[in-house]
Amino acid sequence: MTAQKKDSIVLLIHCKDRKGIVARVSGFIHDFGGNILDSDHHSDEETNDFLMRMEFATEGFQIPPDEISTAFAPIAKVYDMHYEVHQSSRRTRVGLLVSKQDHCLADLLQRHRRDELHIDIPVIISNHDTCASWADLFKIPFTVYPVTKETKPQQEQQVLALLKEHRAELVVMARYMQILSPDFIAQVGCPVINIHHSFLPAFIGANPYRQAYERGVKIIGATAHYATKDLDEGPIIEQDVIRVGHRDTVEDLVRKGRDLEEIVLARAVRRHVERRVLVYGRKTVVFD
Repeated sequence: MTAQKKDSIVLLIHCKDRKGIVARVSGFIHDFGGNILDSDHHSDEETNDFLMRMEFATEGFQIPPDEISTAFAPIAKVYDMHYEVHQSSRRTRVGLLVSKQDHCLADLLQRHRRDELHIDIPVIISNHDTCASWADLFKIPFTVYPVTKETKPQQEQQVLALLKEHRAELVVMARYMQILSPDFIAQVGCPVINIHHSFLPAFIGANPYRQAYERGVKIIGATAHYATKDLDEGPIIEQDVIRVGHRDTVEDLVRKGRDLEEIVLARAVRRHVERRVLVYGRKTVVFD
């Protein structure tokens, strides 16, 4: 039996690089009786950005978890830091969006049931009823909001209202075959992760497997990224590829691509909820 992981605090920091940041943050944790469990940081020499993830045990730490952010604020002010404090024992509430294809949805639901992902899934939202049986199987509320070009603004408001009702802290597009409008992205109030069925930025847009097949590519890929107002151009979290050959049909590419999509999306969700991703500009730092 795997030992239960001890509760911890994850501190994420983004600021301009200066001398002494790591020492000052480590000193703060030491001064209040903390034990650092994991620490990693990155300095971008071109932009002078400094990004850090530090995880420390709550056991023995003299500041209650809900007061750590306030206690750290004076240090953050000195270095003009953007920072976040997260308690690892707290599960992230994830709203899932899906259309007709069910492979990514089914994979996430099974990983959730096995407790591979530290999340709660309060709602699944779709524009079709095709995947309702998966929601029934896992006993998760499932709501269908059909959408047409003419009704898209109203449908998005329905989706937003339901996500807010369920207090979603992350939205995952598990092959939700709709383009989210800039208004939706601006109003959703939490990050949105999308899985794209190609290795971005190549073969963007519709039918990437057909494009890949017609170009005779030797690898295909999948990309998980944060959704932004710019289609398929959000900061990339995770990517992977698989080799294909001249005997592979379009159907073979689709089948192999589905496997990649499941893995890449699950990795991206896990890294996000474990607070291993920091966004700066159009890029991300992902601390493994």
